[in-house]
Amino acid sequence: MKAYYEARAPEYDDWYEGTGRFARRERPAWRELLGELASTLAALPPARTLDVGCGTAYATRWLPGDITGIDQSAAMLAIASRRMPRARFVRGDALRLPFEPDAFERVTAMSFYGHLEGGDRERFLAEARRVARELVVVDAALREDVEPERYEERELNDGSRWTVFKRYFTPEQLLEELGGGRVLYAGRWFVAVASPRG
Repeated sequence: MKAYYEARAPEYDDWYEGTGRFARRERPAWRELLGELASTLAALPPARTLDVGCGTAYATRWLPGDITGIDQSAAMLAIASRRMPRARFVRGDALRLPFEPDAFERVTAMSFYGHLEGGDRERFLAEARRVARELVVVDAALREDVEPERYEERELNDGSRWTVFKRYFTPEQLLEELGGGRVLYAGRWFVAVASPRG
């Protein structure tokens, strides 16, 4: 997974923008619904926020407040730093966050949590709860054309093929897994929930 995202960094934004390999994909109302998600996140109360798995900071820039991003990919972070020069970016491991307890008010995980398998999910949640009192998870919505959990083969522009674990969620399922909270957004492509530390 780490090598895949390092290799994907130069073309990662194509997924959001509907360009490159994603230009031919059928994604009804994608731009409108992505805009709704962006507005939902921008309307959150400003907070000291850690965005875990921030990637290129494409979605990180929608978050209000004092923002720190963490990612394991140097290539992703180079793009993120150019995109958000006032934010702080750290290279590190999401399962061993290099921060003190309660260093942040909010942790966000956007298009990250759904890639975690079993024990890694538990480790991430323990770390997120350790460093902040609120967790916001944004991930892929469960639809009629996808299985809730599967391995996907993905191809990059250089022709390389990668197998990636991916989960899709209903907001209710995601909240149950996180231990409760509230739905921020529920659409065809994305769900977003906020879960306080118990």
